[in-house]
Amino acid sequence: MTDTLFPEPDGPSRETLTEGAVLLRGWVVDEAPALLAAIAIVAEEAPFRHLETPGGHRMSVAMTNCGDQGWVSDRRGYLYATHDPERARSWPAMPERFRAIARSAAADAGYPMFEPDACLINRYAPGSRLSLHQDRDERDVSQPIVSVSLGVSAIFLFGGLERATRPRRIRLNHGDVVVWGGASRLAYHGIDVLKAAQHPLTGDLRYNLTFRVTGHG
Repeated sequence: MTDTLFPEPDGPSRETLTEGAVLLRGWVVDEAPALLAAIAIVAEEAPFRHLETPGGHRMSVAMTNCGDQGWVSDRRGYLYATHDPERARSWPAMPERFRAIARSAAADAGYPMFEPDACLINRYAPGSRLSLHQDRDERDVSQPIVSVSLGVSAIFLFGGLERATRPRRIRLNHGDVVVWGGASRLAYHGIDVLKAAQHPLTGDLRYNLTFRVTGHG
């Protein structure tokens, strides 16, 4: 039996999670169909894949990238690359709709002039998860992370600057955006095991767009 959909808010709202981190509830609900259509176009050129960690484990989350830089992982480690190693070609260009959403959300959260050069696109199926980690592969950590949730709801784990800090459990629904930077830029975070559920636009899947300024050029 699948879980029922988590309720979505009546309208956009804003919540401060901690210093430097803001949750924008329902912020991109209206734009979601267009964002999902753009994801499909990117994935036609650079298909979703399950990366291998440096330890040799297959990641349960499928991913792809668009923009000037793409995040990849293999036995050598985690890194940004201008080319998709599976296709030996540049990553697809970041859709302007993506860039505009990222800029606007960052500005609303207090981070003006945000110009992402990378967008990681994660696809979660039931049972997949993302373990606690820091986003620290970027050379420029003065810029925030902007994370957009689409489809099935998930539990976002948002901790502190030490792995041992017990993370908060925050339910992210379709159309929610989280922005964190400043004092919380290197906070540990992850996604708990995705429960079986259905969303009218994505079926049993959750998509996540993560925008970053990598500092690689």
